[in-house]
Amino acid sequence: MASEIADPSNAMDAYSISDIGEPDNGEYGKVIAAMPAFNEEKFIAKTVLGSKPYVDEVVVVNDGSADSTAMIATACGATVIYHDVNQGYGAAINTCFETARKMQARAMVIIDADGQHDPSEIAQVLKPILDGEADVSIGSRFMEGHKVKIPLYRTVGMKVLDIATNQGSGVKFTDTQSGFRAYSNAAINKIRIGKTGMSAGSEILMQVKEHNLKIREVPITCRYDIEDTSTHNPVVHGVKVLTSIITEIEYKHPLFYLGMPGLFLLFTGFVSGWYILNSYNRDGFLPFGPTILMVLVFILGFLATSTALNLHAMTRLVNSIEKK
Repeated sequence: MASEIADPSNAMDAYSISDIGEPDNGEYGKVIAAMPAFNEEKFIAKTVLGSKPYVDEVVVVNDGSADSTAMIATACGATVIYHDVNQGYGAAINTCFETARKMQARAMVIIDADGQHDPSEIAQVLKPILDGEADVSIGSRFMEGHKVKIPLYRTVGMKVLDIATNQGSGVKFTDTQSGFRAYSNAAINKIRIGKTGMSAGSEILMQVKEHNLKIREVPITCRYDIEDTSTHNPVVHGVKVLTSIITEIEYKHPLFYLGMPGLFLLFTGFVSGWYILNSYNRDGFLPFGPTILMVLVFILGFLATSTALNLHAMTRLVNSIEKK
């Protein structure tokens, strides 16, 4: 691309998505490496320089960093896209996709900028995409026979998120939270990210089946001996991602995930009511505790069932509008 490298000291020279021009014939079909970066001055040079031998261009999304991340990335030859303020991982990933679409990239590999991923593994993550075997290639830390040594508390949290994501996507992945992935041009153009937080990775996988995208997983390594690789408390982060995933699942499959429990509660409420009425006919009074419990169960069942029906109707309406 024939644009000048932006000078980080001059805000007027900072790249935004609109500054990236359409590729000419000589640049069509680039393979790019994109990386979200927030205060990653310690490792950004190593990640950018390590990525360059395997791709045509390196794009760094500087997500409101307050350190020298953008300056170092620019000096290393990366195209730097600026967020004026920190918008979150999901917003940075969305900018990666928008940039790839603007550049009409043939393929894009996304790699974390914090030093945990090995840029030399870019080739193996990209291979299924460049060989036409997949639209999405996931670098997995948990593939059989190639498992990365991860702290136990992280492993437990990841597995919980894996189960939730697999349930919501309808496809089984061994590592749904991997930030090391590659995408074909078809995937780049079809995937749309609405989340701004760390759950964007799960949101992408939930769209894979919807768009009939082919997916492969390849083994990767990952370092956990690096300090300060995350700005988020892992427990708080995990709970936020899980909550977002559950919300997404409820939205996409309300009849199953809300309607079925709701019908079960309604059935339980009716059965309990039948026994309570029999008790009243026999003894002449209503047992206070079981009666209150029956009413609460019935109300919860009614609310869950009605919510499921409303969400189902809204989902169908939204889907019909999107198809038009």
